Amino acid sequence: MEGYLEKLSRVFSDTRVQLAATAIAASAATASVMWGSRHARRTRRVRDLKHDALDMLEFDDFSTSSSHTLMQPPLEPVTKSTPVNLSPHEEALIREQLARHYAFLNEDGMQKVRDSFVIVVGAGGVGSWAALMLLRSGVQRIRLVDFDQVTLSSLNRHAAATRATVGIPKVDALRNSFTDIAPHARVEARVALFSAETAADLLGGNPDFVLDCIDNMETKIDLLDYCKKNDIRVISAMGAGMKSDPSRVQIADISDTFEDPMSRAVRRRLKARGIQNGVEVVYSVEKPGKVQLLSLADSQKDEPGDFSVLPDFRVRIVPVLGTMPALFGITMATHVLTELAGFPTEPLAIKGRHALYARVLRELGTRESKVPAAYGGMQLQMSTDDCSYMIEEIWRGKSAISGSTDKIALTRWRRDKPMSTSNCICLTKSEADKHDKLECAPEEYYSPEVIAYIESRLAEERHLSTMR
Repeated sequence: MEGYLEKLSRVFSDTRVQLAATAIAASAATASVMWGSRHARRTRRVRDLKHDALDMLEFDDFSTSSSHTLMQPPLEPVTKSTPVNLSPHEEALIREQLARHYAFLNEDGMQKVRDSFVIVVGAGGVGSWAALMLLRSGVQRIRLVDFDQVTLSSLNRHAAATRATVGIPKVDALRNSFTDIAPHARVEARVALFSAETAADLLGGNPDFVLDCIDNMETKIDLLDYCKKNDIRVISAMGAGMKSDPSRVQIADISDTFEDPMSRAVRRRLKARGIQNGVEVVYSVEKPGKVQLLSLADSQKDEPGDFSVLPDFRVRIVPVLGTMPALFGITMATHVLTELAGFPTEPLAIKGRHALYARVLRELGTRESKVPAAYGGMQLQMSTDDCSYMIEEIWRGKSAISGSTDKIALTRWRRDKPMSTSNCICLTKSEADKHDKLECAPEEYYSPEVIAYIESRLAEERHLSTMR
């Protein structure tokens, strides 16, 4: 033991060891000071941010919990040109609040979002969530339009409904809630019933987008008709009631919808007004039938129209799973947000068409059987999953030449190249038949624009195939 202590004493008496120990101790002390300094700065920054946030809010003499039941004072009409004046402190807070969106959509995209003006017509289960997420995403000018009030049954699906807001207009409940999230935003609440007569007033102000969240058929058609004829971008929500499968919710042009009774009814009525396409919708391909409309009470059966909220409005109650309207609304808001920001998205027109994929695969096999063996004919190694991928992911469910979604088919792009996902195009059946008979290079038959589009898609597929 004494020998061990003697050796230890000699080690620590060494000048180099002493210097090393001193350096380690100094480094530890420096690190401790630096950590403490950073912690103090962080604490001060959080305190200052909270202080600035509180300064931005306009408190009254009522408690926070009761403030939501009060209607905010009327605001001036909000338009595209309504100014949003911010102090440097407020701007810093907002940029911190939207930091994740700035990272995603970049500076230019977020400026477009913040400069935009959006109108949401229908502030129920769908519209309330759409408006809420647009506000949270940075839209600073919003007009909310709805005639209805919050009821107890609204609480299962409305984004701002609470027991304290029962009985007040839905648009006021939303606007009151919005002041806690984005007090700088200019939100106009219009307690009004949309109609063809009020369209010019309620949709005025040069909006960048209108969100149709109306659940009355004729009113919905009037809104879509007005937007189309006045060149206003619009997206429309179809029925979220009686639906329960979130994987079936899609975005498509109204002309490409299927399986949804409300979409079919809207499509027919728009066609009667000369509108066949160009209206984006959020809808579900889930087949209805799992649940039924609630029955009328005995007292309502003789004259059901007497019990509707307004003339021509439905009387029977539609069963609604509260999550589905929220999903529809958030889907609408996401699409509008990316469109406003100029962020490239291409919603799939239709998905989940297993019978179609099987049919296309059979026809592709027949087409390949006619290709000379020297070019790899009769050696098709593809599955229905491959067909699904090519149709939906590469070609977005439509013809590469005409953009048609009717009777689509897959065929080889260049006859002298092996068949693969990067040498296969989606066309209509008649276009594919003509293409298969070409005796020249595609460049000699198709326009430069078509060639450029197809080659860009196939180049993207070649790039993606290296990652699979």
